[in-house]
Amino acid sequence: MARIPILPVLIHSFLLFFVSGGLSATFTLTNNCQYTVWPGLLSGAGTAELETTGFALQNGESRSLTAPAKWSGRIWGRTLCSTDSTTGKFTCVTADCGSGTVECSGTGATPPATLAEFTLDGSGGKDFYDVSLVDGYNLPMLVAPQGASPGSNCSSTGCLVDLNGVCPSDLKVVAESADGGSESVACKSACDAFGSPQYCCSGAYDTPNTCKPSSYSQFFKNACPRAYSYAYDDATSTFTCYNANYLITFCPSTGSEKSAGENPAAAAGLPLINNTMVFLGGDQASSGHARAVRLPTTLAVLAASWLLSRHL
Repeated sequence: MARIPILPVLIHSFLLFFVSGGLSATFTLTNNCQYTVWPGLLSGAGTAELETTGFALQNGESRSLTAPAKWSGRIWGRTLCSTDSTTGKFTCVTADCGSGTVECSGTGATPPATLAEFTLDGSGGKDFYDVSLVDGYNLPMLVAPQGASPGSNCSSTGCLVDLNGVCPSDLKVVAESADGGSESVACKSACDAFGSPQYCCSGAYDTPNTCKPSSYSQFFKNACPRAYSYAYDDATSTFTCYNANYLITFCPSTGSEKSAGENPAAAAGLPLINNTMVFLGGDQASSGHARAVRLPTTLAVLAASWLLSRHL
C-alpha cells in the first residue's frame, strides 16, 4: 500500500489554520470604580461561551479571560448587586441579567446598560468592536486594543463620562442611596423610556434614512462621541483592528463625577484625536501582549502521525 505523505498534509493544515483565523484573544477587565462591579458576559448565537459568564471585580482588581477565534458577544458591568438572605437570589440594581446568580448563564443585560460589543476575526479577518449606549448607560467604560498586528490602526473607544448625575430627568433611573435618600444610578435610552418607534428605530423608522438622531441620543453623543448613541450611529461608532487583545476598564477616569459638557478623553488624561478620543496605532499598542496562537488538537495528532510514519 502506498504511504500517504504526511508532511504536505501538515503544511496544508497549518495554512488552513492561519487563513481561517486561529488566533485567540485576551480580554482583561479592570475595575477602576470606587465600588464593586460585577461584569456580565454574553456570547453570540453559535459562539462558544467563555470560561465564565459573570463574576465580581472589587475596586482596583483585574481579571483576564481568553476568547476563541471567531468569538462574538457582549460584556458589561452590573452595579449595586446583592444576594437576598432569605431566597439566596442574586440581583443587581443596574444591568441585571436576571439569572438569579452571579453567573449570567446565557442571559443579557437588562437596560439601561453600557455595553462593549465584539466580533473577533470577522469580515476580512478584522475584529469589530464598539461601546454602545443604545440600551442606555449605567457606568463609564473604555475599550482599548493592545498588541495588535503590525500596521494595524486601532482606536480606543468608550464612554468615559459619569452621566448618571446629569441624565435628563425623563431618562433618569433613581435608587435609594446609602444615607436613605435617592440617587441617579443609570440613564435610560429614549427607546427604553418611551417605547416610540422613532426612538427605537422600529416600524416605519427601521432604516438609516428614517431613523435619525434625537435630542436624547445627542445628549449621549455629545458626552461620548465614539459610543453608539442610537441604532444607526455606525459611521462614528464601529471600530476595527487585527489580532488584538482588549483592555476593558470600568470607570477609566479618575474622577467620580463628570459633566456631560467635559471632554471625556481629556478628563481621563488621554491624548485626543479631533478633540474626541484616544487613538492607538499598532506600534503604540505594542506594549500589550500579542494575541496567542492556539494549535488545534487535530494538528497535534497529525504531527504525531508524521513522526510515527518516519519510524515505520
